Amino acid sequence: MKPVFRLNAASVHFGRPATAVRALSDVTLNIQPGERVALVGANGCGKSTLLRLLHGLTAPTAGHVQCAPEVRQAMLFQRPHLLRMPVQSNIALGLWLRGTPWREAKVLALAALARVGLPELAARNARKLSGGQQQRVALARAWATRPEVLLLDEPTASLDPHAKREVELLIEEFANAGAQVTLVFASHNLGQVKRLASRVIYLEQGRVLADLPVEDFFGGDLLQLQYPAAHLFVKGELV
Repeated sequence: MKPVFRLNAASVHFGRPATAVRALSDVTLNIQPGERVALVGANGCGKSTLLRLLHGLTAPTAGHVQCAPEVRQAMLFQRPHLLRMPVQSNIALGLWLRGTPWREAKVLALAALARVGLPELAARNARKLSGGQQQRVALARAWATRPEVLLLDEPTASLDPHAKREVELLIEEFANAGAQVTLVFASHNLGQVKRLASRVIYLEQGRVLADLPVEDFFGGDLLQLQYPAAHLFVKGELV
């Protein structure tokens, strides 16, 4: 099966060469259609940069990144940017920019809002919504484009427990909607990783130090013996 993403020694450096910050270093990995991949690690380890690299928002400084050009993908940021306009128009605008007629885009936007349980907020100013509501609107906006790849950067980090669970359930529902929907997400919530991921990639200082099925990552023995840094991270003891 052809990978959705193929990275070969991909690196990302920010700044001038003499003082450049290495956000990612020599990352080599493949992500197959239908996988649920969690990116974990401490703040600044490169999770967000890797997501932006996969989505084409950041170019590699070195190495190669191949993305299947025919695959539709969408990205959800930790703090979604919503325009100062009605919720329905926020969603319809993305569809219109992709070539959907405005009238049809508004109908599809309303259907997407119903999918996340917020059809009654269609006429509300998107900037006036709660954090949980904004994140669900952002999910609706992403899902309206019918993505085959969904990239999520800490999608529930700033939400209260109830809103966090609502958004997580929606993500799981979207991932289950089709056999080939690929999910790649960054998270500090290891419980969430256990619930949503089939594969876990642990990063430290821009390098991939562990890449394991979720049951092996949290299984203990293999992680402790072969990936001691990741084992300490899981135990909450990594300095």
